[in-house]
Amino acid sequence: MGKYRKRIADKLLQYNLEEMGAVLVKGPKWCGKTTTCEQQAKSVIYMDDPKMKEQYVMLANTQVELLLNGEKPRLIDEWQVAPKIWDTIRFNVDHNDDNKDGQYILTGSTVPPDENDIEHTGTGRFAELKMRTMSLYESGDSTGEVSLEDLFQKAENISGSNPLDLARIAYLICRGGWPGSLKKSERASLRIPYHYFDILVQKDISHVDNVKRNPEWAAAILRSYARLQGSQASINVIEQDVKNLSSSLSESTIENYLDALRKLFVVEDLLAWSPNLRSKTAIRTSPTRYVVDPSIAIAAMGVGPEDLLGDLNTMGFLFETLAIRDLRVYAESLDGTVYHYRDKTELECDAVIHLRNRKIGLIEIKLGGEKSISEGANTLKALANRLDITTMKEPSFLMVLTAVGQFAYRRDDGVFVVPIGCLRP
Repeated sequence: MGKYRKRIADKLLQYNLEEMGAVLVKGPKWCGKTTTCEQQAKSVIYMDDPKMKEQYVMLANTQVELLLNGEKPRLIDEWQVAPKIWDTIRFNVDHNDDNKDGQYILTGSTVPPDENDIEHTGTGRFAELKMRTMSLYESGDSTGEVSLEDLFQKAENISGSNPLDLARIAYLICRGGWPGSLKKSERASLRIPYHYFDILVQKDISHVDNVKRNPEWAAAILRSYARLQGSQASINVIEQDVKNLSSSLSESTIENYLDALRKLFVVEDLLAWSPNLRSKTAIRTSPTRYVVDPSIAIAAMGVGPEDLLGDLNTMGFLFETLAIRDLRVYAESLDGTVYHYRDKTELECDAVIHLRNRKIGLIEIKLGGEKSISEGANTLKALANRLDITTMKEPSFLMVLTAVGQFAYRRDDGVFVVPIGCLRP
């Protein structure tokens, strides 16, 4: 087994085990959930082991305690194979004589096919931790010289030297943040998202809830979704995009397919932010379309690094997907959530990080270049001026997050310019 590469989720898992009797770790397949949880578990059972799966399901229905016996914390990998485990763990946490936290870790790459098998939500017994694919800081592609946490602490100045050029960014978009890719050649790592995509549309989208779905439709819907990255496109727009496949592809059918992709943690839209404004400007509430990792969109569209370098407009949208992935990973480590802002005047902010302590940071995402950076800075200042800081905190920082650019720095107007190759939590 190769050396474990540390994840931001390591510390979050540790905290959750200290706070609750059980922790549910969920996220897309192959993002590293099991490996991360194995680092802190003292015993493990792999529920989807082909040699044992049938027996495990039988035991879950007859003698479920046998599955839970083992040194704590015990990892139950792919627990949704036998959903009845959930209620037994909840009961055990409630009635454990030692009243210890951190007894069980559950991992899952999908939600249970039939949630009716679960009687109790687990409130007060379970903590939830969402894992995503690796950020650039976790994969070693960012120097981490600029700390997002420091920016929330009102850092006066920043510095950092960006190791990434446009060609490398194009490669990282196409490679994605799959931990297993880091050990492979560049050629192999670029092929992995295509294999992931093929299995996703051929098998996983039907297996997730045992509903047979058309692989051709699944591929077309995800391809359309990929082209709409960073937009608030309606289901009707996707329907028009794929209507040539079949008259049966209605809005309800497309929503059904997208719901399956959400259950697989492949699609993860960005919710709209609703701040207090000085004026009564109407805020758009439609979510922004994103897949969990840009490489999935790359595979759906059938392109590669050279294609992106030849079409910087498309590359810009897909870089935004990569940036949103990283910001979500970093923000969650700070107890924060990433949102999107857009109002009826078409003022739009790519990312708003809102921490639980009500601090906020406003971020525009750009490939780079002085003109686009200035445009981004102007957008950030315009939004900051609309916020009613008598009823909410003023932004801790304004940042233009770029793909390229040699250095991280603070502009004369106070806006930070940070290449993504310098950023960390």
